[in-house]
Amino acid sequence: MCGIVGAVAERNVTPILLEGLRRLEYRGYDSAGIAVINEATCIDRLRRVGKVKALSDALDASPLKGFYGVAHTRWATHGSPSESNAHPHICNGKVAIVHNGIIENHGSLRQSQKTVGFKFTSETDTEVAAHQIEHYLNQHGDLLQAVKLAVTDFDGAYALGVVSVADAGRLVATRRGSPLVIGIGFGEHFIASDASALLPVTRRFIYLEEGDIADIRCNSLVIYAANGDLVEREIRESELSADATARGEYRHYMLKEIHEQPTCLIDVLEGRVHDGRLLASVFGPDAEAILDSTRHVQIIACGTSYHAGLVAKYWLEALAGVPCHVEVASEYRYRKTVLLDNTLVVTISQSGETADTLAALRGIKSKTSATLSICNVPESSLVRESALRLMTRAGPEIGVASTKAFTSQLLSLLLLVVALGRRNGMAEAEAHTLLQQALMLPTLIDSVLQNAAVIERWAEDFTDLKNAIFIGRGLLYPIALEGALKLKEISYIHADAYPAGELKHGPIALIDQDMPTIAIACMDGHEGKIKSNIQEILARNGKVYLFADECIQLDDLDTACSVIRLPAIAAELAPVLYAVPLQLLSYFVAVGKGTDVDQPRNLAKSVTVE
Repeated sequence: MCGIVGAVAERNVTPILLEGLRRLEYRGYDSAGIAVINEATCIDRLRRVGKVKALSDALDASPLKGFYGVAHTRWATHGSPSESNAHPHICNGKVAIVHNGIIENHGSLRQSQKTVGFKFTSETDTEVAAHQIEHYLNQHGDLLQAVKLAVTDFDGAYALGVVSVADAGRLVATRRGSPLVIGIGFGEHFIASDASALLPVTRRFIYLEEGDIADIRCNSLVIYAANGDLVEREIRESELSADATARGEYRHYMLKEIHEQPTCLIDVLEGRVHDGRLLASVFGPDAEAILDSTRHVQIIACGTSYHAGLVAKYWLEALAGVPCHVEVASEYRYRKTVLLDNTLVVTISQSGETADTLAALRGIKSKTSATLSICNVPESSLVRESALRLMTRAGPEIGVASTKAFTSQLLSLLLLVVALGRRNGMAEAEAHTLLQQALMLPTLIDSVLQNAAVIERWAEDFTDLKNAIFIGRGLLYPIALEGALKLKEISYIHADAYPAGELKHGPIALIDQDMPTIAIACMDGHEGKIKSNIQEILARNGKVYLFADECIQLDDLDTACSVIRLPAIAAELAPVLYAVPLQLLSYFVAVGKGTDVDQPRNLAKSVTVE
């Protein structure tokens, strides 16, 4: 959730650290700070509440210069957003530290540190880590040894970047439960919580494994595994360019990413579908045996990825004949579960670092090795720790509200449905038709994007509202959930979603002139049912905004509701198409309300803490 940047070089690293923070703004944060070791071997630090620009302005007024240092964007967990709680934290002018994650035993550590005389200047769990490292540094005089000893005292998750005036020219980094990457330069090295932060200075990266500790200097890099052994980690060349995260001509990243969806969906299918057939190598070289033996599917995910999993459940059971359970990762990981024999466990995450999803995967690996990750980041922990993986190929997604990652997840899951369906009685002709229809999606979505102006006009009706209801049936119910989530996330309008048939079981009590309903309806053979549900809303003076397949006969609903017709599409593929106009609606409402579309309040892009 927070962002870490660190550097050790033979040049002033302050501009590098600041640009890294700018590139991590999408992750969500409420304060930012930077600390460098200056030429007098003292720690210089600046911290500001709010955007990185506030920190940048402060640096313009009071420049910092140093050859090694660390920087951070903080999303508040322990302690409110404030300058004193912002990172980096410093202990006794000797150690500067940045931290992602949560030190769960910070309370007991704090008490013991107070007993021996440590003074606290913040409410954060991170400050105890700074004190603990300084404590061991005083004993041993070696920063690497101090970090190695300190982390054995920590319960919880962390990614740490540490510098000290007592060990000049050295940066020590370690991770457990939170991601951390090392950037390899020429006579310089960097760390970051996300490789995108370092693209202006390098495209060569090492992704630290769980428990790794790295001893980093300008001209040397030594990595120790969790057991203390020296290890070599693979250096990977990133395919991303420095401008891969640029906003281009678009007003917001979210709008850019909505418009990138046709291209993203082409990328999902490219090289995986040929002549209407799914290629066998899609899920990796070891996939055949696992998929052949799969009789059940357990999907684990959070947020938007959970909604993608709900769509996949419909697909798996209706098209592939495979029983499927879907569960929120934060619930699954903390309860006793029963895993049926021959179950494929599918984890879904845009970042591959979602804390609860990753923990659920790690907990389940003692029961089965049949694991598959659907993910957008090839080097992520989730991908590395899964037996099988399918990359969604959506490219960097900067907007906090997921758009292109969601539709890419859906189409990736459809490939899994076809792979399992062909093993469970799905006819070759049916699989061929499904994949051919999927190939039409980019064109259909592009036609929706070309007619966004009507949705923008609808959005004007929502800017002064505080509540909304979304309804859908069958495969479109999860899309209603996703539409409600998007509206909540970026416009701060309270929105709930229901299966349309559930309205009369309680939610219809909310219907009045001030409670609009957004309905979605495709040609699934049950469209008459949702038309009846809409009539029930209209009979109670409710206002309905309806996205409907152009082939549905709406009768008098054409005049009683606000209606936007969507291109005709097979019901099985409707979830992918219908997600797009709901994204546009939430976007235009947020713009009309003047909210921070790309960085909505209280949210982070990657939820790497519990």
